[in-house]
Amino acid sequence: MFKFVKNTIVCLSFYSQLHVNEKLLCNFLKIKLGKCWTLSLICFQGEITSIRNQLQGKVSEMENFAGHLEEIFLTVEENFGRQEQHLEQHYNDVLQTLSQRYDDRETGLQEEKKSKLESLYNQLVACGQALDTSKELIETAQEVYRCQDKRLFLKTVMPVVKRVEEFAKEDIDPSLSTSLEFSTPLADLSDVKTMMDSINVVPAPSAPVINPQLPNSATQTSLHVCWSLFSDDTVEYYELYYRPVLEDTPADSTCAPQESKIKVKETHCTVTDLLPNAQYELWVTATNTTGISPASEKALYMTVPSPPVIKQRECSSCPEAALIRWESGNTNPVDSYTVELSETGTVGTESNITESIVAVPTCQCLIQLQAGRQYLISVRAVNIGGPSDKSDAITISTTGTFFYLLEDTAHPCLSMSEDGFTIFYGDEELPITAMAFEDNTFTRCVAVLGDLIPVRGRHYWEVEVDDETEFRVGVVYEDTERDAYLGANSSSWCMRHIRTPSRHKYEFLHNGWTPDLRITVHPVRIGVALDYDRGTLSFFNANLEQHLHTFHCHFHNYVHPCFSLDNPGALTVHNGIQAPDYTFI
Repeated sequence: MFKFVKNTIVCLSFYSQLHVNEKLLCNFLKIKLGKCWTLSLICFQGEITSIRNQLQGKVSEMENFAGHLEEIFLTVEENFGRQEQHLEQHYNDVLQTLSQRYDDRETGLQEEKKSKLESLYNQLVACGQALDTSKELIETAQEVYRCQDKRLFLKTVMPVVKRVEEFAKEDIDPSLSTSLEFSTPLADLSDVKTMMDSINVVPAPSAPVINPQLPNSATQTSLHVCWSLFSDDTVEYYELYYRPVLEDTPADSTCAPQESKIKVKETHCTVTDLLPNAQYELWVTATNTTGISPASEKALYMTVPSPPVIKQRECSSCPEAALIRWESGNTNPVDSYTVELSETGTVGTESNITESIVAVPTCQCLIQLQAGRQYLISVRAVNIGGPSDKSDAITISTTGTFFYLLEDTAHPCLSMSEDGFTIFYGDEELPITAMAFEDNTFTRCVAVLGDLIPVRGRHYWEVEVDDETEFRVGVVYEDTERDAYLGANSSSWCMRHIRTPSRHKYEFLHNGWTPDLRITVHPVRIGVALDYDRGTLSFFNANLEQHLHTFHCHFHNYVHPCFSLDNPGALTVHNGIQAPDYTFI
């Protein structure tokens, strides 16, 4: 019985264990599958983003091609319109000339008709008069012939005979005095023929007019140029001339840059292989079978600038903002800059939403951000031609305050690590003559400044030192004296460590005064908490979460973190970290 119960318990335990293992296996598979699904989803998202970018590129190419076709279509329409107007004008001129010739010919025929009718009328009148005279003579002769009185007969017959003889002597032409046919002289249409031939002989074009440069009409190495004709000229092709404008070269100099030429048929052209952010002078001529037009007025176009170069070692950030600095990367000045930022996810994926800060006039920009996020930030340079390509992006985290050390402020005895966050003070003392001091360099205190913290609010960083190193850490105004020790004037606040044979001594100096404090545990990692709004600067033993001292001061200006070594040793700065909860209570 006992053995049966024991076996039963063993079986139940095995079943229970099997059930638990099954649950663990299911959970394990869920986790694995979840990770696989997440990775697959990320891969698919990446592929979809890549395909979308390719499609966007294709769409952009098609839009550009469609725009090019539209410009060609408009050019053909303009040329056809001008040719149609030219042909219509010649047609009207020919019709007007022929109409004038018709009117002249009709007038001549009317004059000839009038002349013929007058001649026929005069001949008809003369014929009628001759008939009347003949009739009268015949009647008179008959009367004389019938006369019975011989004496009267002899008296009257002789005058009648004489009249008949005289009438018979008159030469009467029975033929028509004018021709019934009208003269048909050949029409002189040589001028009409000349006009018809002139349809194919067009005048030389007038000077074209180059349009002003449009925004976004250029790339880094190309310009899209448009021009127009304000006349009905017929043009076979255009010649576009261009050359770079060099500010230091006189206009009449023999060293002027060589001009280049492009031959095109449309009223637009894309000029390639140009310099970035360069100014070019352009002009154009029009040509047809008759000749070449005068050159247009010269126009100035600008290519798009080169991408700026972000100076990462000069950028700083805090939980609510970031100060980004960059170099223009262009010889000629640009109109403005555009800063673009997008938030990155936990797996490093970039957000599809990009924010832009436009019309930035200088090579730096203070950007307001959200705390605890990570951003990709890039910069574009902008001129009238359009925006440049994006600069190489940098990653900015708003977890904590982040800054670099300014090497140009470092004392000559200090050296810095490659990452720029550790400073070293070597054992070998340099003679004064071997030290190269500059205007911004510390000359008395072996110190270096961190970048300016130009954002109000709370900031936190930590400093790591060993117990043998004498140091000063704190903050200073930008105009603090470079030949004074930290804490010895009214523009600096610092914590100082002094190593004595008997103990570690700590001072919290401002304007040369320190409170009487004793710290029993040497802090290896010191937390520095700056609160602009409350006007406090606090120091902590970060390992023990122990408050050491707080300065209360209303900071009139922004401050620099400052770090100094009073004897040979090393000091490491840790920043970009989240402030512990106990620092700003």
